[in-house]
Amino acid sequence: MSGAGRRRGVFVVWGLLAVLVTLIIVVEYRDRRTAGAGKADAVDSRMLLPITMDRVGAIEVADAGTLHRFERDPRGAWFYHGVHSAADTSHTHAADPALAERIGRTMAAFGRTRLEREFPLGRDGAEYGVSTPDVIVLVYRPSESQPLAQYAIGHVAPDTVSRYVLIVGRPVVATIPGYQVDNLLALVRSLDGPGERSRASAKP
Repeated sequence: MSGAGRRRGVFVVWGLLAVLVTLIIVVEYRDRRTAGAGKADAVDSRMLLPITMDRVGAIEVADAGTLHRFERDPRGAWFYHGVHSAADTSHTHAADPALAERIGRTMAAFGRTRLEREFPLGRDGAEYGVSTPDVIVLVYRPSESQPLAQYAIGHVAPDTVSRYVLIVGRPVVATIPGYQVDNLLALVRSLDGPGERSRASAKP
């Protein structure tokens, strides 16, 4: 083989090697990004929520048949979207900074809820109060219409400090600290008052 032919062969080999190295780098980069996204979404298996609260876009709390919706605006601040029920089809948007801060604190606390004990669901969960719950909580990712997670809140446990909760789709009932539910309900029920209703009716 001539010198020119050998040089062309060397160039071809080096060219193929460069392409392979580039492909390896691209694949590694994509794998690391995917792994990083997975780690960002991953939470401790004993946490109630499947994602961290900073990745939640909205939370709905159904209390005795009335649905209250809380959302995050594009800046990440929480606001009260309003009341939805069969008797009240209109809803309001709250623009109160103090209320937004209060909602944020309540949601941040709820996001730290940990599962305590677990029990077999049994026939329908009636003994735990989760078959016909008075309180239901739905959690949404940003800009998604289908809930990421749904929770049926049941009776107060015999220890008087825990509440039974059914994570819809799981065959077990768990207990969580009762004060976490109390905090959510205190927020929701305070917004049912006429004073808060009038404040919440101010549009942004």
